[in-house]
Amino acid sequence: MIDFYKYQAAGNDYVVIDPRHTDIPVTREAIRLICDRHLGIGADGVLHGPLEPPRPGVPVVLDLYNSDGSDCGRSGNGLRMFALHLAGQEPAAWADGREFTIRTGAGDSSARVLDLAGGRVEVGMGRPSFDAADLPLLQEDATTPFDGLPVGVPLAVEGEKLTVSCVYNGNPHTVVPVDEPTAELARRLGPAIAGHARFPRRTNVQFMRMVSRSVMELEVYERGAGYVTASGASACAAVSVARELGLCEARVEVRMPGGAVEITVAEDGRVTMTGDAEQVAAGSFAPALRARLDRTARETSPVSTGIAR
Repeated sequence: MIDFYKYQAAGNDYVVIDPRHTDIPVTREAIRLICDRHLGIGADGVLHGPLEPPRPGVPVVLDLYNSDGSDCGRSGNGLRMFALHLAGQEPAAWADGREFTIRTGAGDSSARVLDLAGGRVEVGMGRPSFDAADLPLLQEDATTPFDGLPVGVPLAVEGEKLTVSCVYNGNPHTVVPVDEPTAELARRLGPAIAGHARFPRRTNVQFMRMVSRSVMELEVYERGAGYVTASGASACAAVSVARELGLCEARVEVRMPGGAVEITVAEDGRVTMTGDAEQVAAGSFAPALRARLDRTARETSPVSTGIAR
């Protein structure tokens, strides 16, 4: 029995719990324990799926969770890792550039494994929304819904006055153009922005600098995982914002501490992400950890998916 598979994409790591191979209970406490880098095996999140037997031509159902046990919505890196997992399990059905659909709580995403051996995967992230209600974003009084396009919005944080732009692509994102994106800056201001009163459901945060019209540097703080070395959905969000602001071309290389991805924005705003992923481990939980995970099933209920199958 293989309880888990661990993957990374640009240093962003996820654990795949594949119900075809294990009966590990997936509860929010179990997710937090698995992702704990001291008590578990460590990860930025958990990919639980496929939740139904996968069949070519039918969307493959997946649940995504942050390391704190909260719903992830849509993770660009997570989708790439899961697509690679499917292809590694059944190459004849899911590899060699065949397009298939992964269904999450945030909607459907197309995927293609371009190079199984090299881990090259392309994922369609759809057309993002600049509707403030989707985030949601509130006015400065933190009670009234924001009225207007959430681009170039003043935001007071930790005594600083920032200008931010917000977009929703399965998760809420707040992009902050800066002169120099650093890990220190992301760790310092990221939590304050992510939990700001104007974002009642919290937000992921991207600190962005355009090196040129085709190259972006990015640092990321996620609302459910904290500081991360890379985030595919964040890269997509930042490029969508830069495109809206007229700062970039339709194809951009996004460089993050963990690695780079290529983001392409079509004329209708639809975003495609291409990048590498790799499997780094697979195995079974030791008896002591397995006992703690089983205990979570007795003490709490398994998480339920909101996905319409």
